[in-house]
Amino acid sequence: MKSLQQALRSTRKAAIAALAALGVAAGGLITLTSAPAAHADTQICDQYGTTTIQGRYVVQNNRWGTTATQCINVTSSGFQITQADGSVATNGAPKSYPSIYNGCHYTNCSPGTNLPAQLSSISSAPTSISYSYVGNAVFDAAYDIWLDPTAKKDGVNKTEIMVWFNHVGSIQPVGSKVGSANVAGRTWDVWTGNNGGNDVISFVAPSAISSWSFDVKAFANETISRGLAQSNWYLTSVQAGFEPWQNGAGLAVTSFSSSVNLGGSSTDGGTTNGGTTSGGTTGGSGSSGCKVTVTPQSWSGGFTANVTVANTGSSAVNGWKLGFTLPSGQTITSAWNATVSPSSGSVTATSLAYNAQIPAGGSQSFGFQGTTSGAYAAPTGFTLNGTACS
Repeated sequence: MKSLQQALRSTRKAAIAALAALGVAAGGLITLTSAPAAHADTQICDQYGTTTIQGRYVVQNNRWGTTATQCINVTSSGFQITQADGSVATNGAPKSYPSIYNGCHYTNCSPGTNLPAQLSSISSAPTSISYSYVGNAVFDAAYDIWLDPTAKKDGVNKTEIMVWFNHVGSIQPVGSKVGSANVAGRTWDVWTGNNGGNDVISFVAPSAISSWSFDVKAFANETISRGLAQSNWYLTSVQAGFEPWQNGAGLAVTSFSSSVNLGGSSTDGGTTNGGTTSGGTTGGSGSSGCKVTVTPQSWSGGFTANVTVANTGSSAVNGWKLGFTLPSGQTITSAWNATVSPSSGSVTATSLAYNAQIPAGGSQSFGFQGTTSGAYAAPTGFTLNGTACS
């Protein structure tokens, strides 16, 4: 046994010496170290190839409108298109939609997702996206939000919401322009139409947006108000990527996050898919004619808050203004189901046309997203049309 071990050690030493000599002969290209291997990106060229990142999002190549090769390099935080051969006419559909998503797409559900989820059960759906653009392509950078009357995990959904962060070239959304809207604190051109498979509503930014954090539910609520969805429908997935018509190599999603918080009407807080959800907080004191419950979801440097205003009186409230005070260091960046101003300090949320009435014993909800310089703290001093709430 001893002689065998000695022989093995001699063989190992000889192999190491040979490798070292080879390294010297090749100009020192081989270095013998014990350092761990670096994290390798994933290259996908398969037409519908996918992979998972961060244990919670799916990245897909999704080349469906051309037979030409498309490849993406998937990183730990997003992806970049590395090859985008071929082109298609700009008056038709794009050639692909490489993207990253949370939810379910043709039965492929992202790990741990709580989608599909009924819109009425979602208190907030905060998301963040960063894009990197190139100048030699015809494309749009689109955030897709899919809605369906059923909890559908396969096939095409009923309504597609497209948020165009940027577009280059002579391309336009499905259908025709029907006006403009202020959603999540930004102004958008609004287009509606049908692509032959589903209804589409598109919100087009007047100038390029490279990164933004917002609440997906703000766009769902606007779509409901325009009759293209209902509150009992389901959010099935949220996706961020590019639709290229010509070229596209170099386009990249550099970061993406998505959470869907459930149970917005519950004072016990909701279920979160990322971030931190706190229990409901009741603010103010005084008259029992109204009660306010805040259900927050917070992360480092930011938060969302879903606010439920309950009418505990004996008569309906027609048109409401909810006053409250934000803690120092908090600033509101967007809101849904109400007009909220100013962005800090003593704030007033004003009802919209479709939710202006709060019947006796009923309630209305709105929400907002903001930034904070410290730990999240709940707003205080709630008043409904000048009367203090409990």
